[in-house]
Amino acid sequence: MKEIIEIDAIDRKIISIMQSDSSKSIQTIADQVNLTVNPCWRRIKRLEQAGIFGKRTVQLHHAKLGLRITAFIMLRTDQHSAAWLDQFTQAVNAVPEIVECHRMTGSVDYLLKVFVRDLTHHDQVYQRLIGLVPSLVDVSSTFSMENLKPGAIIESSTY
Repeated sequence: MKEIIEIDAIDRKIISIMQSDSSKSIQTIADQVNLTVNPCWRRIKRLEQAGIFGKRTVQLHHAKLGLRITAFIMLRTDQHSAAWLDQFTQAVNAVPEIVECHRMTGSVDYLLKVFVRDLTHHDQVYQRLIGLVPSLVDVSSTFSMENLKPGAIIESSTY
């Protein structure tokens, strides 16, 4: 397990700003946290090197791209070997509609988050998945009616 990084109130402000809009210039961020550019840049680099910031990406609105359905696929397997997990991981990474994959506790082994156009597209993803992954005992899906809290912003009061 990696070491927890000590951060102060300014780091928290920088993290909050970067989560909201990572495209802001260092000058804009520095102004918002009352620092000059160089100390702000050094803090951002320290947070990046510590692994607090992952890669910077653009948040897509999948529905505007025609991917209107969010499905959660629950998988159970009777295989738990390292070799099977490696094959499963490769299969999941080969299916671009799968945007998240979680290994779970409880009655479900894996939970996949999938964006698809419609039910036909979902069935195509399902067929591709079961063709790539052996030894699935149960595959079931549930569909999101509405996302009430989109985005992945973590409030500074939690860290």
